[in-house]
Amino acid sequence: MNSKKDLSNVIRAISMDSVQLSNSGHPGTPMGMADIAEILWRFFLKHNPNNPLWENRDRFILSNGHGSILLYSILHLTGYDLSVSDLKKFRKLNSKTPGHPEIGCTPGIETTTGPLGQGISIAVGMAIAERTLGLYFNKKKYKIVDHYTWVFAGDGCLMEGISHEACSLAGTLGLEKLILIYDKNNISIDGNTDYWFSEDIKKRFESYHWHVIDNIDGHDSKSIFNAIKTAQKIKNKPVIIIFKTIIGFGSPNKSGTADVHGSPLGKEEIILSKKNLDWKYQPFEIPDFIYSKWDAKKKGKLLEDSWNKVFSKYKKKYPKLAFEYKRRMNQKLPKNWNKINKKLINILKSSNESISTRQASKNIIEYFGPHLLELLGGSADLSPSNLTKWSGSKSINKYKLGNYINYGVREFGMTSISNGISQHGGFIPYSGTFLIFLEYARNAVRMAALMKTRNIFIYTHDSIGLGEDGPTHQPIEQISSLRLTPNMSVWRPADALETAIAWKNSIERKDGPTSLILSRQNLSFIKRNDVQIKDINRGGYIIRDSLKKLDIILVSTGSELQLAISAYEKLINLGYSVRVVSIPSTDIFEKQKLSYKNLVLPPEVEKRLIIEASIKDYWYKYSGLKGKIIGMKTFGDSAPAIDLFKKFGFTIDNVIKKSINLIEN
Repeated sequence: MNSKKDLSNVIRAISMDSVQLSNSGHPGTPMGMADIAEILWRFFLKHNPNNPLWENRDRFILSNGHGSILLYSILHLTGYDLSVSDLKKFRKLNSKTPGHPEIGCTPGIETTTGPLGQGISIAVGMAIAERTLGLYFNKKKYKIVDHYTWVFAGDGCLMEGISHEACSLAGTLGLEKLILIYDKNNISIDGNTDYWFSEDIKKRFESYHWHVIDNIDGHDSKSIFNAIKTAQKIKNKPVIIIFKTIIGFGSPNKSGTADVHGSPLGKEEIILSKKNLDWKYQPFEIPDFIYSKWDAKKKGKLLEDSWNKVFSKYKKKYPKLAFEYKRRMNQKLPKNWNKINKKLINILKSSNESISTRQASKNIIEYFGPHLLELLGGSADLSPSNLTKWSGSKSINKYKLGNYINYGVREFGMTSISNGISQHGGFIPYSGTFLIFLEYARNAVRMAALMKTRNIFIYTHDSIGLGEDGPTHQPIEQISSLRLTPNMSVWRPADALETAIAWKNSIERKDGPTSLILSRQNLSFIKRNDVQIKDINRGGYIIRDSLKKLDIILVSTGSELQLAISAYEKLINLGYSVRVVSIPSTDIFEKQKLSYKNLVLPPEVEKRLIIEASIKDYWYKYSGLKGKIIGMKTFGDSAPAIDLFKKFGFTIDNVIKKSINLIEN
């Protein structure tokens, strides 16, 4: 080997040295993909290190995120705010170079990756966002939204089931500016993948309706360049380029083996590898001539300046569109947003209609839809059940503009794709499925919370009230698992009014996702005064109160709140002093001042009864040692909902019985 590969070998050197210094990491992928990365980033990728958030940049996603040092090396070399000192702190506490790429931590990182396959699906979401924005805002002479989405992925990413979900949909939608660069090195942690990963990737992706560029030498610069150039010419299809590489390329004793996948090479092997690569420099020593070849600051500024000139002309010719584009990309709501909400609340507070909260949610989407063109909805083949479509919904396909995605039965893919749509910018995505099928999408839901992604998850059929479909479809522990997820906001509204306020808070939230837990069955309208309506925004509030020294507090959410209110009325007639508290959002309630929380749930009133048709365990922090919980401790059953509620104790009589027992003992 010789110094002609210095521009890619610098990535290998940084990767070896950083992993060795931290005594932790994955040098194999960066060493294997260095030649591909060098060609892509130096000759094709449209970006600006001076402004990592330039709106029309290409999006680059490292789906095989364990190879993060590859991306950190590139960001440093091209001129992002990432120093040699940062590279030396790889995987250290509070560094800008964590073990896997994390959005918000490192400049130039588009999305958090690591759980294999999700980078691919996030990239699909970004490509959908790019095309949809372009179809809406672009004009013949002014393509203000015009960029590619590039994704690196390895064997592990394509083994994960989510890759099938996302890539199948991407092909169906014909996402032509999505280019997947597949690092086919046939090695994973357990060794050679021939024993467990033998499908024909070319045929697989052709069946998805992708364009496939197969069997490219991932270490030959000319072949790499030509393959990428060809990929950019393909229309009406996403492209996968299958690069054959050697994991740990350059290591004389460990390349091509699992030994180089996830462990430092060791000092002796690094010395031998650098000699083999003809790399003559000390650890973290990078010659000026290499920096000058890699530096993208000047080129990036020219690219953005050129785009700014186009946008300036666009703004003069299409001022309303330009304003709307900037509003959406800057995550700003319409100026009349407060008036829009006030009108909705006034409509709902005078209503007495008993409807399910899933129907209430649809009505609210119908109301908000014309005012919020950035709403981009979808459902995992349950649109008529989740009620996520409104009269203005138009399904996206490869031929026309739309605002609704028919995801098919792909809950995991849907959730991760919607994360990508949000991370791209310009949209507030919402998506729907049954609450029980959260389980299929759990890791993408967690990623949304981790990334602080603005996303709205609609989960309907929220309890044993689902009835005859039985325990396979009846959620028990799912609401608690969502509530326990850091940075996940969860709302379980009790009627249309609480649903509207849940939607309002979901849309206004910019620092994380929201889960809306909605009922299948109709729920009675609950009367409230203006103070109570305002206090819904606090997540928990007093909805009924005897205004005397309290004997007991009843706490409930969702469909069970009506049980608490009905029991309250009977208990009052029996001479007891009772308060009913609705807590549609425990996380919002927990953020309130202690004085307010103590006002709603006075610490001195220890006799409390919690009523919710989900797992009991979450509620002990509210019930206390002297309180009780009417909840679930087993799975459900197959029967009509009314029979199930009776079997598991969700009846007025049982609430009254439990309340009196608590008060008298």
